[in-house]
Amino acid sequence: MTRQSVGTVGRPLALAALLCMLAACSSPGHLDILGQVPPFQLTDQSGRPFDSRTLAGHIWVADFFFTTCPGPCPMMSSKMHQVEAKTAATPDVKLISFTVDPAHDTPPVLAAYSKHFLAEPGRWWFLTGDRAILNDLGLNAFHLNGVDGSLNHSTRFVLVDRQMRIRGYYGTLEAGAVPRLLADIRQLERDPS
Repeated sequence: MTRQSVGTVGRPLALAALLCMLAACSSPGHLDILGQVPPFQLTDQSGRPFDSRTLAGHIWVADFFFTTCPGPCPMMSSKMHQVEAKTAATPDVKLISFTVDPAHDTPPVLAAYSKHFLAEPGRWWFLTGDRAILNDLGLNAFHLNGVDGSLNHSTRFVLVDRQMRIRGYYGTLEAGAVPRLLADIRQLERDPS
């Protein structure tokens, strides 16, 4: 066998090995359990009480925002609307936006904001309520931010599974965050555990 024929035979094998490695990289990985969301009760954009038991058995995505935000909140809400649209065939997927400004973000204000972003009733809720509850959720449940009057908040989305366990964080300012979130939602849909 000549040196040239060895190289010719080796190229297809090298290409096959490279394709296998790429396939392994693109296959979904295991989603770790990163925390547990405790039961909570707040108020939704229609002024009705919202109990977290509404979310039991559903996959859901959460974020923190405020309606007068001049910075990333409108972009985050636009991306949340993308998630809502891309999961329209799966009404089991729910969306929750928690305000960090409960003094201003009353149910009527949240209702107007939700209409602006075409939130589907029964799928995407905008929640307000007692600042202490929102603060506890932001700091201790989601490990993102406090709700302390400063209006500082994370720009990440949080993926929560059917058992109220946190399964992923997604930086909304990062390229590819929404497609990665959607892929992980599909993985949770296939894996009921």
